Amino acid sequence: MERFPTKRISSSPEETEAIGREIGLALKPGESVALSGGLGAGKTCIARGIAAGLGIAENITSPTYTIVSEYPAGSRGIPLYHIDAYRLSGDEDFENTGAGEYIGMEGVTIIEWCDRIPRSIPPDALRIEIAISGPHSRIMIISK
Repeated sequence: MERFPTKRISSSPEETEAIGREIGLALKPGESVALSGGLGAGKTCIARGIAAGLGIAENITSPTYTIVSEYPAGSRGIPLYHIDAYRLSGDEDFENTGAGEYIGMEGVTIIEWCDRIPRSIPPDALRIEIAISGPHSRIMIISK
């Protein structure tokens, strides 16, 4: 059995978050998740679910303006580093923010808009590409 299914279909934000929760339950310290998809695709919704799977009870919001949000370890003892590369102009800009230092730390790192910083994404990152397939439905392609 695969650790992560390669394709998931969601018909609601709640279902998208539940898929994220399943993924979060399977993640280990030091792992990274690279999220891609257009505006409103559900990247932050998946991130909320992953946080829930890590046992983090805090409200997860998009860190677009802060670039990085840190969440202390929840019930599973794994902190979360949530990075949003939307406002960054590329890999060099990403490195200049210092956000790259979070990758590979003792927590789980989620990177939204990973396509903006392709060289900075670890080669072993779990990649989730989200496509809007309807008003509330999404198709997620998951690869490692």
